[in-house]
Amino acid sequence: MRNWLYLHSRAFKQAFARLAGQPLGTLLSALVMGIALALPAGGYILLDNVAALARGVSGTPEISLFLDSGAGPAEAALIESRLQAEPELASFRFVPREEALQQLENSGLKDVLDGIAVNPLPDAFIVTLRREDPALFEALSARMRGWPGVELVQLDSAWVKRLSALLELGRTVVLVLAGVLGLTLVIVTFNTIRLQILTQKSEIEVSRLLGATDRFIRRPFYWFGSLQGILGGLIALAAVWGGIVVLTAPVAALAETYGVMIVLAGPGWLESLAVIAFAALLGWMGAAISVRRHLTAV
Repeated sequence: MRNWLYLHSRAFKQAFARLAGQPLGTLLSALVMGIALALPAGGYILLDNVAALARGVSGTPEISLFLDSGAGPAEAALIESRLQAEPELASFRFVPREEALQQLENSGLKDVLDGIAVNPLPDAFIVTLRREDPALFEALSARMRGWPGVELVQLDSAWVKRLSALLELGRTVVLVLAGVLGLTLVIVTFNTIRLQILTQKSEIEVSRLLGATDRFIRRPFYWFGSLQGILGGLIALAAVWGGIVVLTAPVAALAETYGVMIVLAGPGWLESLAVIAFAALLGWMGAAISVRRHLTAV
């Protein structure tokens, strides 16, 4: 184990020295990788912020349960106990028919309602869910329709379906973009390592004459590609945060016109680690392919 750590630390130092020895080339390669990675990473963050903005503008989707006109306190208590037993519900509240009538009167329909002798509105429960999943909305509403005392179940999920479909389309586009750009970055690293191998051809030949194994020779190139990928990932994160800083004020102004407050959220530490790890993996893959392809010819 100690020997394994020593070999990898030695290879890491060699790769780092090679990167530091050509700062301009290292910077240009890292910029190419960073800009390419910033596109799918920024797209993913943009989707999350667009979803938050849409929820802020449209409000939280709800399910409305309207009770039978003849339902009394016993039926309402039974439905309340059933709602309390549902694990997927975030909250619910009971709206008595008197309150519903008062809300209609406050909305400007008082003159119309004055001519009605009996309150025609039923008692109702307004339910919100923990997850904005259209399938969950449909499943819960279908089950609630069978509860005794419930006359009508009204869904407020049409916009949830549209938003879910748009976000799914956006995620697919981001994944395709990440795949295409990832392949491009593998090719960039492939060519960089190929040039490194050609530059160090004499050094590699001497190392073999001294008994160095192919694994020993390959190890610094693997680290070189991984470190280059890590640099590209850091540049991508910097670009994403720069974009968030630039867009914060315009997005806040747009949200204010809808009466909501939206603060753009950047990548968290898990997302940041994922971007860096993905970039390092791409660099390692490009190095591995290039080493297997070109080292045998040296």
